[in-house]
This record gives sequence, structure tokens and C-alpha cells, in this order.
Amino acid sequence: MDRVPVEVIGNILSHLGAARDVVIASATCKKWREACHRHLHMLSFNSDDWPVFRDLTTSRLEILITQTIFQTKGLQGLSILMDDVDEFSASAVIAWLMYTRETLRCLFYNVRTTPNVNILDVCGRQKLELLVLAHNSITGVEPNYQRFPFLTSLSLSYVSISSLDLNLLLTACPMIEFLGLVSPEIAITDAQVTVELSSHTLKKVYVEAISLDKFTLEADNLEKLHLKDCALELFEFSGKGTLKHFKMDDVSILHLDIVEPVDGLEIVDVSNFTIIWSKFYQIISKSSKLRRLRLWNVVFDDEIEFVDLESIALCFPDLSYLALSYDLRDDLKEGILHYSLQGSSPMENVSVLDLGWTVLDEHFADWVACLLRRCPNLKKLIIRGVVSESKTHVECHMLASFTSSIVQLMRKYLHVDVQFVYE
Repeated sequence: MDRVPVEVIGNILSHLGAARDVVIASATCKKWREACHRHLHMLSFNSDDWPVFRDLTTSRLEILITQTIFQTKGLQGLSILMDDVDEFSASAVIAWLMYTRETLRCLFYNVRTTPNVNILDVCGRQKLELLVLAHNSITGVEPNYQRFPFLTSLSLSYVSISSLDLNLLLTACPMIEFLGLVSPEIAITDAQVTVELSSHTLKKVYVEAISLDKFTLEADNLEKLHLKDCALELFEFSGKGTLKHFKMDDVSILHLDIVEPVDGLEIVDVSNFTIIWSKFYQIISKSSKLRRLRLWNVVFDDEIEFVDLESIALCFPDLSYLALSYDLRDDLKEGILHYSLQGSSPMENVSVLDLGWTVLDEHFADWVACLLRRCPNLKKLIIRGVVSESKTHVECHMLASFTSSIVQLMRKYLHVDVQFVYE
């Protein structure tokens, strides 16, 4: 190790990340202490990394963090995640941020303080490129003063902020490409809870656990949009045809309005969602470049609606991955199954079929067989199913019958790799 440059040792220590491990390693010798002091780039204080953090008094913890940070020079990444720790004094936290802010590129911040520390005031106008903020509050955003000229990624979790301040914060980040919102507390300014966001640079947006009357997103260059565990009365998106990946998971939307064309879509992934198929199909039908389509545990708003395989085959010629779950109403099952499987247009490029059921019945094997016939170049078939621990005699018989049917069916498709995934 004597011949290893001190800069390389600094890189090694930076990959350790956890402050406790860095301090222990730096005690090895004088050279390692120098590497920690002058060439350490990343430092992390996480209450989950070291349980002793929770046993220390807040004042003692503040001293340890202060001593460790002040022994470094030129930190580019700082992570302070204290979930189960009492509130810190604002003066100590401000001292940490002021000491590191000129060189800081990445900041992960989850610290409760008294009073609240305004991260925008402390870290604005610096070189910060990534900011992950949790359990904090943001008020009175001033885009001209609290500006983040180099910030490309912003994540807010359990942050209290108004719709206006959130939009102003985006304005203060002229290079932002990623926005993540997890369970934000949106301040109510009128009778409706409304969020209106606009950005010309955003490429990826992730929104989780949010409940709003209206959510409007205007993003000219957005490529990926992911909504999860959201309840929205109206969601309106407008862009300029750059959206490639659209994902919704366990989302309730009464009115979905895509203003601009989305003919560039390559991936559509929808699960645990109630939709009007005709409306949704109209939105995605012009996406001739679509490669992956996943509709899982989708409930149709109109009881006589169904996924039309013929339309999928005709409109998405480049489709290579198709995932569908089998969930039909008992009283209309046979009729809907008949109409959904009508047509004979092949899906030439589908190489992976991912199929599953919530409740298994005698029609599922026929449904699988029909899909197999439509995919002449299929390479892999994935069957997913839900199997209860306490199965009745009827359920056991149904599963055995299905297994026999699949074994017999796959003798015709020996070139296809079959995988079963049961829950």
C-alpha cells in the first residue's frame, strides 16, 4: 500500500460511504488519515447503518458529525439521513452545510431541526447537481435568489410545500431533468387541492402517494412518467411527443387527459388501475413504436369493455413484450372472451408473453392457447398465478386441469421457454 497514491486511497474511502467505516479505515496510518482529510469525496451518516446512532444523545451526535465533517476538505457528496433521531439544532446543521456547500455536488438530507433549516437559502447558487430532501418544509421560494443553476435531479419525500412554491422551485432549476415526489404535503390555497407544474427540461417524473383534485404537468421534453399509489380526479399532461415510457401502478384517475400526441411511446405499463379502455386505447393507439405493453389487474369502467387483441396486433407492429392478466366478470366471461380473441392478425415481433390470473377458471388455458397462436416467433412464456394456501377441492381440481392443459399445449411449442411464477 506504500506505493498507492493518496488520491486513490481517497477514492477507496469514498466508496465506503458510511462515516463510521471511513473513520475506522482512516485510522490505519498517517497516509490514510491524509487521504481522508484531503481526498475524501463522499460521506454518509445514516441512522440505519449504525444502531449506536440511536443510543447517543442528540448533542453528542451533533458533535460527532461536526468533528467528522470538519476533518474533511472538498466533499462532493454528503448524506445525512436520521430517521429515528430527535431534532437537531439548526445552528449545527447550518454549520455542516456552510462548510461543504462550495464543493458539494450531491446532498441527501433527512434531518429534523428546530427551527426548520431552509436548504434553498443555504445551498442555492452553488454547484449542487442532486438534491434528495425528506421530512422538511419549503416556503416562500424566490427563483431569482434561491437558484440552483446546475441541479439536474430533485427528490422531495414527505415535504410540506405549496403548489406555487413547487412550480417556482422548478423554475429555479433551469437544468433539471428528474423530479421525484413521494407523499408531499401540498398546502391548500383554495377549495381544491391543485398542482400545476411546468418545465422545459424535465425528462423523468416519478410521483408516489399523492392525492389531488387536479394535477397538470407541462413538460416539453419528458421521456418517462411514473405514477404510483395516487388518487387524482383530473390528470392532464401536455408535451411535444417525446414521452417514451408511461407507467401507472395502483392509480385512481377519474379523468385522464393527454393533450399532446404520444406517438413516440415505447413502453406502456399499467397495473391495478380502473380505465375506460376505448379512451385509453385512443391515447396510445398511434404509438407505432411501442415495444412493451403491460396491462395487469386492469379493471374496466364499462363492464362490457375488453382488451381487443386484434387492435393491439394491428397498431403495435414492433411489440416484443406483451403482459396481460386474466380477470373477467363471471356473468359476461364467455361473451367477452369470444370478442376479445376475435381476429387473426399475428403479433410477429412478440418474443415474450407474460400472462397471469387472479382467479383461475376453465377458460384460462384456452385464452393462453389463443395468444400463443398469434405469436409465431415467441421465445418465452411466463405464467403467473395466485394460489391460496387453503385450497378447496374445486380449486385443486382446476389447477390440476390447467397444468395438464398447459403441458399438452406446450408440446406444440417445444422451442418456447416456459416459466411458472406462483404467489
